[in-house]
Amino acid sequence: MSINLQKGQRELIHAPQFTIGLGWDTNSAATGGDFDLDASAFILGEDKKMLSDAHFVFYNNLKTPDGAVEHTGDNLTGDGDGDDEQIKIDLSKIDPRATEICMVITIHDAESRRQNFGQVRNSFIRIADPVTNADILKYELEEDFSVETAVEFGRLYKRGNEWKFEAVGMGMKGGLQDFLNKYN
Repeated sequence: MSINLQKGQRELIHAPQFTIGLGWDTNSAATGGDFDLDASAFILGEDKKMLSDAHFVFYNNLKTPDGAVEHTGDNLTGDGDGDDEQIKIDLSKIDPRATEICMVITIHDAESRRQNFGQVRNSFIRIADPVTNADILKYELEEDFSVETAVEFGRLYKRGNEWKFEAVGMGMKGGLQDFLNKYN
């Protein structure tokens, strides 16, 4: 049975392996151009900074050095139902220095295409069983991010020996660069 989360809600993650699915629909008529949304994961240490550049997982760096976080590939259009991009997590392999994994979605070339998250709808992040693909947790973003070009959908964080997921839903106006500045 899936748990539907509200913004700020936190839930314990029991399974060491799971898939994070991210999905969205876009209104291409608003700008006349295609939308290219990209999922990224920032693997952070206790200082809230990336462990290394190799711990920034996105379409040009698909896997962390430890193999614990793996992006399955870039979806350039977001067409179709279900997950538009997926990131596989294996917490049993995670670098022991890692205390947080932030999941971010950005709009590629948002400024030049005059696009923002106000033109994106039906956005969600879900944690799914890697074998059955059944939802374990799901968070649907309902906010209107009319000026933001990047959104932190959720984060996994470690407390003691346990990992929890928090539904975040926080937007940034400066796109991916804002998150790189924050976590680098």
